[in-house]
Amino acid sequence: MSIATGREAEAIMLLRDLSSSVQLVIPSICYMESLSALEDELKRQNYFKEQLSHQISETKRDVTSEQVASLSFHLEESLIYYRNRIDEIKFRLREAIYMLSQKAEMIVLNTEIIEASLNTTIIGKDPTDNLILHCILSHAPLRPTETKVFLSGNVKEFRKLPEVQDALLEAGITKYFSRTEDFLGWLQSQS
Repeated sequence: MSIATGREAEAIMLLRDLSSSVQLVIPSICYMESLSALEDELKRQNYFKEQLSHQISETKRDVTSEQVASLSFHLEESLIYYRNRIDEIKFRLREAIYMLSQKAEMIVLNTEIIEASLNTTIIGKDPTDNLILHCILSHAPLRPTETKVFLSGNVKEFRKLPEVQDALLEAGITKYFSRTEDFLGWLQSQS
């Protein structure tokens, strides 16, 4: 969703220009999580559009104000731009999901990962993030000789909880990045 909402310009560049020295790995559940986040975002945006449309209607009812015509025009323009933004977010998410599906290895959710997630709660407040973490923890030891880093904008769950950091370190994930820009800087320093 960071790509879709334009918060991580470098992330789409990373996907477009992926170096052969970098292998991306993503838990399959993250695709579903991003689609659910999009659904929530669309609900919020639709509510805002309804409120804006209501304000446009109410503004047009004012027959005494000299500013109504200008205000109505600008509100209607805003509504058009807002609808275009929603379309842009949907397009960017589809593009990011497609590119990830082509360029990233997917950690497939399996019975062992689900059981580990149910039996060992590391992230108590968010069961989805706990499941994502267990996907990562099950996959990381499969590549013991590779340098592994973790990139996620979800700082609240993945960076601030010491038990998460400890579990990642124990699985061989030595670095955590919350921004793609920081990851790319680190990657460049490794060459």
